[in-house]
Amino acid sequence: MMTALFGGTGPEWVAREIPVPEVGPGQLLVRVRAAGLNNADVPVLAATDPTVGGTGEQYQAGYEFAGEVAAVGSGVPGVAVGDRVMGTQPRSFAQYALTDHRHVLRIPEAIGFDEAAALPTGLLTEHGALELGAFEAGQSVLITGATSAIGLLGVQIAKVLGASTVIGTTRSPSKEALLVSAGADVVVVGDDVTEEALEATDGEGVDVVLDHVGGRTFASCLPATRIDGHLVNIGRLDRAESTINLDHLSHRHLHLRGVSFGFGRPAELGEVMAALVPEVLPAVADGRIRPIIDEVFPFDRAVEAADRLRTGQANGKIVLSVP
Repeated sequence: MMTALFGGTGPEWVAREIPVPEVGPGQLLVRVRAAGLNNADVPVLAATDPTVGGTGEQYQAGYEFAGEVAAVGSGVPGVAVGDRVMGTQPRSFAQYALTDHRHVLRIPEAIGFDEAAALPTGLLTEHGALELGAFEAGQSVLITGATSAIGLLGVQIAKVLGASTVIGTTRSPSKEALLVSAGADVVVVGDDVTEEALEATDGEGVDVVLDHVGGRTFASCLPATRIDGHLVNIGRLDRAESTINLDHLSHRHLHLRGVSFGFGRPAELGEVMAALVPEVLPAVADGRIRPIIDEVFPFDRAVEAADRLRTGQANGKIVLSVP
C-alpha cells in the first residue's frame, strides 16, 4: 500500500491509502521522493470541490515528481531499478508513480530530489515553446509572467540557448531582483509591455514571445513582436480571454501558436522530453540552469503548500517532500 493525495471531496487534498500500482509494458514504477506543485493544481482542486458547486469528481493529484526507479516494465531500454529520475505524469502526489518511460529524465548527479521535482514541467514547457517559436541563438525573447516557476526556468533556458536579450515581465516590483538573478536583461513591471519591449529592441520588436499570462498582457505582446515574429501562448495566469487588434497580427505577419504539453499525446510529450537531453540537461548539471524553490513542505503539510500557491507570492517552485 501507499499514501496518495486526492481531490474532489472538498476544498483540500485528502490523504488515502491505496495499492501500489503494478508496472506494465513500456512503463516505470518510481518511488517518489519529492513532487512539485504547479499553478494548475489549485484550479483543478477548486473545480472539483463539491462544497462550492464543483463537479465532485475525485482524482489522484499531482503532475511532476522525482525519485528512484522501483520497477521496470518490459520493452524499456537502458533503465535499471535504483536509477534516479525526474518526470511528469498525472497522479504523482503519491509514494509511487506509474509513468510512461518516455516521460522521465535522468537526474544529474549534483541535483537533489527536491530540486529535481521542480524541473520537469518547466524545462519541457519552456524549451518546447521556444522550439515552436522557431527560436535561434542571437534572437530576443519576451517572457510574460516571468516570475512564475516555469517562467524563471524559461529565462534561464533562453539565455543558455544564446538569446541576445531576454525581457521578463512581472506585476510585482519586489520581484524585479529575482528576474535579474535568473538572467533577465530587461524587467518590465506591469501589464502593458509594448513600449518597453520596443525600446529594448530599437523599435523592431522581439523575435519570440513566451506568454504565460493571457488577457490584456497577451494583446500587448502582438505590437511588441517584430515582423514575421513568433508568439507562443503557454498559460493564462490572468485570464483565458483576450481581445486583440487583428491589424497587429496581420500587418506584422505574426506566427501565433498555443501549446499545452499535456498527456493526451504520449509520443509527442516523449519527443519534447527527449529534446531536453542535448543542451538543457547539461546546463542543469553544470548549474547554468537551476531550479528556484520557494519552499519545501513535508507531504503531510500539503494543505499548507496549496495555501502558499494560492497566495501568488511564491518566489519559484513549491515542492512536497515525500516520505
